[in-house]
Amino acid sequence: MPNLPSCITPPNRILMGPGPSDIAPRVLSAMAAPTVGHLDPYFLQIMDETQQMLRQVFRTENKLTMSVSGTGSSGMEACVVNLVEPGDRVVVCVNGVFGGRMADVASRCGAEVTTIERPFGEVFTPDEIADVCKRVSPKLLGIVHAETSTGARQPLDGLADIVHDAGALLLVDCVTSLGGCPIEIDKWGIDAAYSGTQKCLSCPPGLAPVTFSDRAVDVIDKRTHKVASWYLDITMVRNYWSDKSRAYHHTAPINMNYGLHEALRIVLEEGLEARHARHHRNHLALRAGLEAMGVEFAVAEDHRLPMLNAVLIPEGVDDKAVRGQLLNQFGIEIGGGLGPLAGKTWRIGLMGEASTPRNVLVFLAALEACLKAQGHQSSPGAGVAAANEAYAHA
Repeated sequence: MPNLPSCITPPNRILMGPGPSDIAPRVLSAMAAPTVGHLDPYFLQIMDETQQMLRQVFRTENKLTMSVSGTGSSGMEACVVNLVEPGDRVVVCVNGVFGGRMADVASRCGAEVTTIERPFGEVFTPDEIADVCKRVSPKLLGIVHAETSTGARQPLDGLADIVHDAGALLLVDCVTSLGGCPIEIDKWGIDAAYSGTQKCLSCPPGLAPVTFSDRAVDVIDKRTHKVASWYLDITMVRNYWSDKSRAYHHTAPINMNYGLHEALRIVLEEGLEARHARHHRNHLALRAGLEAMGVEFAVAEDHRLPMLNAVLIPEGVDDKAVRGQLLNQFGIEIGGGLGPLAGKTWRIGLMGEASTPRNVLVFLAALEACLKAQGHQSSPGAGVAAANEAYAHA
């Protein structure tokens, strides 16, 4: 008998970082169901139902709504590479790491990319969007709704009118926000959007929900160059998701789609409004507890994400030591800062399955112990007491 590696026995963590989030047990069970062929009638039914549920969660009637085989970044690439051709003028709004990635992908497609920038943690104003659209006359403007690297939420209502008046398409990154706070694709006039399964949908990473408006589809259909990516070429992939042609493109990740199907069922069973309210309620309790412990937020209150809480690391506290103690002693994962915020912020996720009062209270108690070990003093139990008070008045 060969000397084999040990069996897979991962530790049982509480995932309160920027993703992945805790996975719903029903999703894990669904993913363990028997695999069928990627053209099996049963799987084609799963695909149809997944599309219907994605439309409900995205709040759209867009026919071209589906999941891309790959993580959230594949959704970003699929949107950009299908909408952008060499020489196109593209504007990308960069106020964090993921806006920067969108700009990078657009440049790799041969676009003439113009970026407008705000400091990490801030958001863009309608006037800034209008000014750059007037100056550049872009084909596409890309912006991040929920910037995972900073915890900032970009207001979107009204931006589409500005972008459309300039003759451009509006592309939105919804990776962290879908299923955690309101997304109104049709009401807000968004032309294309992408997300990921591993955040507020509480499904393992591996699929990227995307949606394209009729206006965006028309742009794709009128391309003069082949899409630069074969794997992400929506002109071919959409035929596999069509209820008419079902043309084979690639072997879909069958069991991942089972997982997404069940995750969407859970979202819709809870109800979008109730789910958004749950994320907001737990965010407010976490905020009350952190503030009682002397921990400040890194983002202005009006623009904070309820599912991704970016806070300033107290002076004199060792970033890695606290995150290491949380993980090793308490089994809790949180994230560190990225880019210019590295070593300055923590990113505390309350996403999907992980957004519970239990996790809020356990985390606050654990963080108090970690901060005490670093010499940061606060009234014993102040964080948990404040959070409980917030829940009592919710």
